[in-house]
Amino acid sequence: MSLRTNEISLVFKAFSFAAEKHIGHRKRDQKSSPYINHPIKVADTLWNIGEVRDAITIISAILHDTLEHTDTTLRELGSNFGSEVSSVVKEVSDDMSLPEQLRKRLQIEHAPQLSERAKLIKLADKICNIHDKIHSPPKNWSLKKRKSYLDWTKEVVNNLQMKDSKLTLYYERLLKQGYEKLK
Repeated sequence: MSLRTNEISLVFKAFSFAAEKHIGHRKRDQKSSPYINHPIKVADTLWNIGEVRDAITIISAILHDTLEHTDTTLRELGSNFGSEVSSVVKEVSDDMSLPEQLRKRLQIEHAPQLSERAKLIKLADKICNIHDKIHSPPKNWSLKKRKSYLDWTKEVVNNLQMKDSKLTLYYERLLKQGYEKLK
């Protein structure tokens, strides 16, 4: 199954939109990488590891952090990408006005209720995040904090209830490598 021309156009529009919205943003990794690398990696993980061919999911993955980290509004997403995309992006977005520990707990609690598309994005996001925490963690993160992060992602992923998917199996292998590396 392949994407149609209009879907490919929307994918490129999403890349451009996300790149513009995240301009100047840097990741907290050791290289201080451009932030746009993260949503690209999430979409790539869905496409190449999860073999996800649904345009709404891929576009939503590219845009998944725009509500949390930029001035993007739901209305703006809806007018540019449609209500399905804005709905999925909203599902995977944390309320950044809440304290971090509460946001993390809510991710665990809300995971089972997410749509299938949102679950796929959440899982691919966790895969990319733990990869970064294992291989290029933020400079000020201790070994204990990195292990704690892995533990938390495990709770979120378990609650997604996506047993035996290609993404879940990949996540489990990566998590095991992470624990071994952080011993």
